[in-house]
Amino acid sequence: MKISEQKKEKILEQILATLYSSSPKPLFTMNIAREIARDEEFVKFLLLSLKKKGLVTEIKKNPEGKSYLKRSRWVLSDIAYQTYKKHQQGNL
Repeated sequence: MKISEQKKEKILEQILATLYSSSPKPLFTMNIAREIARDEEFVKFLLLSLKKKGLVTEIKKNPEGKSYLKRSRWVLSDIAYQTYKKHQQGNL
């Protein structure tokens, strides 16, 4: 099953909104997928595309500094957070 580019863009917006609402707390891929009701693998694919664009940052270590073997946490990049914040304030 193929998803249109327009629908992908909407899902990307949902991911960014979810990360913004939880900021500065990073979320695991599974938490984001559960929040937007999407498959984890698909969400991970989209998160990696957002990472390439510089909109999200991948965290591969736990708070104690140990590397995750199969997990990642995600947070908005500083630039994306500031831009999103200005956009949200402009809509008030």
